[in-house]
Amino acid sequence: MALKWQGWVVGLVSLAGLLVFAPLGLYVWASSPSRPAAATTPPPEVRVTGCRVDPASRRVLAEVEARGGEGSYVATVEFRDREPPQADARTSRTLVRLPGLAPDTPPARTEAVGPVWPPATPPWCGVAAVAREGAPQK
Repeated sequence: MALKWQGWVVGLVSLAGLLVFAPLGLYVWASSPSRPAAATTPPPEVRVTGCRVDPASRRVLAEVEARGGEGSYVATVEFRDREPPQADARTSRTLVRLPGLAPDTPPARTEAVGPVWPPATPPWCGVAAVAREGAPQK
């Protein structure tokens, strides 16, 4: 009679071990660095080709150009009253969308509209960041 219960105990302990260690093993296998990294396309070269104040609206306008890359991107354009960033510098940012880029197509061009700018203050425009549209945040 004792041998019959020992068989059940061994079976239940084996089942409990599978339920505990199988997910742990899957986790270790899935997070192993031995898998090759997913291929990523390099981001496009995004630059500001022009920066001016519109005389009618007094808003800063920046012409943005993107070359290379593949897919759609969102660029953050920054407007400042001085080129080197300082603590008292006036800054503002806006986003522009660059859809449908491909390496073999002509450059994509768009215009970023900034804030109303004070008179007699020349603006500085530059690209602060470029991110792939729809990409998860890290």
